[in-house]
Amino acid sequence: MTAVSAQRMDLAERVLEMVDGRGEAEVRVNGGNLSLTRFANSFIHQNVGDEGDAVSVRLSVGARIASGTTTNTDADALSGFVDGLIESAKLQPIDEDWPGLSEPAVAPDIDHYDPATADASPQERASMVADFVNAGPDMRAAGYCQTLGGEIVFANSNGVRHEGRYTQAIIDGIHQTDTSAGSAHNAGRSLGDLDGGVVGALAAQRAKDSAATYDVKPGEYEVVLSPECVATIGVFLAAYGFNGKSYLEGQSFVDIGAPQFDEKITLIDDVTDPRGMGVGFDAEGTPHGRFPLIEAGITKTVVHDRKTAKKAGTESTGHGGPGSDVYGPFPSLLFLEGGNTSVEAMIADVDRGLYVATFNYCRALEPKTMAVTGLTRNGTFMIEHGEITGAVSGLRFTQSFLSALGPGNVIAVGDDARFADSEFGPGFMHVPSMRLGSWNFTGGADG
Repeated sequence: MTAVSAQRMDLAERVLEMVDGRGEAEVRVNGGNLSLTRFANSFIHQNVGDEGDAVSVRLSVGARIASGTTTNTDADALSGFVDGLIESAKLQPIDEDWPGLSEPAVAPDIDHYDPATADASPQERASMVADFVNAGPDMRAAGYCQTLGGEIVFANSNGVRHEGRYTQAIIDGIHQTDTSAGSAHNAGRSLGDLDGGVVGALAAQRAKDSAATYDVKPGEYEVVLSPECVATIGVFLAAYGFNGKSYLEGQSFVDIGAPQFDEKITLIDDVTDPRGMGVGFDAEGTPHGRFPLIEAGITKTVVHDRKTAKKAGTESTGHGGPGSDVYGPFPSLLFLEGGNTSVEAMIADVDRGLYVATFNYCRALEPKTMAVTGLTRNGTFMIEHGEITGAVSGLRFTQSFLSALGPGNVIAVGDDARFADSEFGPGFMHVPSMRLGSWNFTGGADG
């Protein structure tokens, strides 16, 4: 345990002492530093940083539950915070599904932490931004570079004690011409592993190639999707389908043991993967490890927190998180197994179809079929006879994400897997590009 984590564990212990037998409690102290360098019109206009601790407490008084979070760690303020939670819990109805607190168990020994990223200076982030901006010298660039050094400790009244740390770095931005924009993104646990010039060059190329667009008729098209698009498909499947609450309520598409996906699809939730970010336990103090969700097209399992596990008569998979009582538990560090086909080779094999760089404003229409509507953005290109022949205007699609990855529709999986941005944000999905046999475009961006 580091000196800093020891201080945070001491803070958690002090909160438990304040409960003083008036109930049972779990305490999570989430601290560290988050730093952000923003740029617009090709100039850095903001450097911000946030450092400190947030103390989250969930209290049970006879299965009457209250929870809250505070950033005021002064002793008197914490005491008042705990007293208020206890009084609030007494006023709550009994939660018949309350599973109780987690019991002591060994969490995976992982350390997804890069000190250089945690301590990255504004100058280092500025250098990353400069590389991005310089990749499109005749364009206007905007975006951000972010570094995070996080540490989490957990303690509860049952004697559970965990501590973990992780880092994250992100470069994300667009290049703009007078008539177009192109975006690109990369993320990982180490700032040194990112290349702002490569990301910027991709965004600039997409903007340049999209300067003049034309409309195409809606319909079914073969597509080559970027990792960002694949990440959005994956995170929707995770949140709506592999969610233990949705599954128990009959709202999930999941049919455990069935070949619901193409045999090229293997999807694993794995905080132990050395490429990963995060810690080896969840917000309830349950260890979190490796969980195959799809193996060679076969649906294997859903994930649980303690409440859904109790209802299902099984054990928590370590996916309890803030809000999981309401939204249910869902996988949050997913690796979609890559293939051995380059994007260029995928495009070369398409007779007529579309390359899509980004999805935007996606919304689920029907969770059982995973029908989703959304838009294309910042780079959609016509492919004819194995070559990109021009840029097309933004399109709306209505497509079952389940069918999109269904048996026979996944023609090729890319060799370019990386952490990609998604509709729910960055850092969830490590995915490759993908070539799909059919995607349903229903109209232009206006409808």
